[in-house]
Amino acid sequence: MNFNEYEKAVEQLNLYSHHYYVLDDPLTTDEVYDKLYHEVLEFEECNKDKILKNSPTQRVGDIISEGFTKAAHLSRMWSLEDIFDADGLKAWLKKTYKLDKNISFYCEPKFDGASLNLIYENGVLLKGITRGDGTIGELITQNVKTIRSIPLSIKHKQTIEIRGEVVIFKNEFEKINEARLKAKEAVFANPRNAAAGSLRQLDSSITASRNLVFLPYGVGENSLEHKLLSEKMQYIYSCGFRKPPQSSTCQGFDEIEAIYERMKQDRDSYPMMLDGMVIKVDEIASQIDMGYTVKVPRFSVAYKFPAVEKITTVKSIVLQVGRSGVVTPVAQVEPTDIDGVVVERATLHNFDEIDRKDIRLKDKVIILRSGDVIPKIIKVLTHERDGSQLPFVRPTLCPVCSGELLDEGVLLKCQNLKCEARIINSIIYFASKPCLNIDGLGDKIVEALYNSGLVKNVTDLFSLTLEELLKLEGFKEKKSQNLLNSLQNAKGCDFWRFINSLGIEHIGEVASKTLSNAFGASFIDASKEQIVACEGIGEEMAESLLEFVRVNKETILELQKILQPKEPIKKEEAKENPFKSKTVVLTGTMSQSRGEIKDMLESLGAKVSGSVSKKTDFLIYGEDAGSKYDKAMSLGVVCLEEEEMKKLISKDSL
Repeated sequence: MNFNEYEKAVEQLNLYSHHYYVLDDPLTTDEVYDKLYHEVLEFEECNKDKILKNSPTQRVGDIISEGFTKAAHLSRMWSLEDIFDADGLKAWLKKTYKLDKNISFYCEPKFDGASLNLIYENGVLLKGITRGDGTIGELITQNVKTIRSIPLSIKHKQTIEIRGEVVIFKNEFEKINEARLKAKEAVFANPRNAAAGSLRQLDSSITASRNLVFLPYGVGENSLEHKLLSEKMQYIYSCGFRKPPQSSTCQGFDEIEAIYERMKQDRDSYPMMLDGMVIKVDEIASQIDMGYTVKVPRFSVAYKFPAVEKITTVKSIVLQVGRSGVVTPVAQVEPTDIDGVVVERATLHNFDEIDRKDIRLKDKVIILRSGDVIPKIIKVLTHERDGSQLPFVRPTLCPVCSGELLDEGVLLKCQNLKCEARIINSIIYFASKPCLNIDGLGDKIVEALYNSGLVKNVTDLFSLTLEELLKLEGFKEKKSQNLLNSLQNAKGCDFWRFINSLGIEHIGEVASKTLSNAFGASFIDASKEQIVACEGIGEEMAESLLEFVRVNKETILELQKILQPKEPIKKEEAKENPFKSKTVVLTGTMSQSRGEIKDMLESLGAKVSGSVSKKTDFLIYGEDAGSKYDKAMSLGVVCLEEEEMKKLISKDSL
């Protein structure tokens, strides 16, 4: 990089920063920013006499906006040095051990939100200040007081600064963006921007409505006498602050790397976004001895996770038809490596989303990959358009059968019951694990059977013969016989599986179990009044079930005759106990299997659910309880360890 390139890079970084911190409208990904930032840093390290005063390397924190009163921190809020791989960790440890060999480390998640400094005096919250430039930030005390995870008073009476990150849980972020879309407002690009934007509202009632969460990561000015940072943080948590989902003390490279890998692997299970792990020297005396550079502490570093956001280009938009006829658009993008996975497509959810985000062919976009979920487009880089981009035309005909599509606004539906895609996908669903779990009947096999003409609906599956299968390409005797055996084994399935396999819109596994327990085989004759009387079944679900039965009654009866599903045995009503008629969720590793505990709770009359919601009464947790525990705590759900659950049961049985 020469000086002219350096000047342009500084200008570009400052533009990115302005859009990110002031306008809440990021122009690029963290990865692109970090790469350019480190190129600037390398140039400056070799050319210290040419460093520009407006270089972002000379700034500690965010840009201070003009919308709030300014306030000074009692002690400076520092940035952290970033490392990105094991070699970077080794290099940082080498520098750190030169300063002090007899040290241990404290590791915790690096939350992806907005930094905040809280000042308490005489045990009362006095000020809430954004990071700002590290010395002066924005005074947002009224907004801070709306955050329920921030105590308005604490037991510590001396003056203290408690630093942390304000985040928005991922599920809350989705709700906020849905509401903004309905109000025809611009959506937030990611939870981090949503947190920052929510924290800096001039109307504190808006901040209050966003369900922000504060997670402390350290202290500034303080008179605490603990010798270890880990002890100091435990004291902070005891003052009424929320604990991070994971934190550890450790020794040396191998242990740090193991904690990092575990945290990286678990990142998608956390309710909030993480972008790395922070490593700090645990000994306070050693921290003081090591001190600071101009910009960062020498005793701490941020070990960043691989990027989950990348820039790519939309090549085309293809249309997929599901078993219910809903046509779903999917973006085909230029192959892009995200954390070791090559991504070639991104979900678009529905056609309204294409219109709202104004996604065009050949657009440069930012895509986000989270866990095993198909990546999604979170932002269109409209400033990159060169005139070659083409708007997407909303289809009027089914891409598979050319039948006319029903336009319901958000959704487009193929109404042709004989549409090849609808039939194939309904058979695939019928054979899937939550339904009849027919081994050997995957997507490709279903397509081959359909294209051969042997199977045109689910009932045809049970008429297949060995002779017919052996005539098909790739079907040898063992494979064919295994498939026939699997089809035979599907007979006598639980009745709820039979209902679920029908693929009735809005009726999933939980509703299928409810209907099975309430009606058994007579579900086909149940009235709307009887159906909505079942717990968890609403009017829309009831109407969907009744309409499906009206259209497909003959097929349902024919399948029932073939499969002979087992009707549920009516259980005796459980005696009164703390779990009767309660909704319970299980999480973590326990001494018994989840299945055994689930059966025990159901025998007591409990309903065991797979997810935490406002309707959850109890969360039973074991070791390594993850995001379900955090969500339950945030909702005020009663959380019991396995032993506490057993004591409650045994106490009640006395």
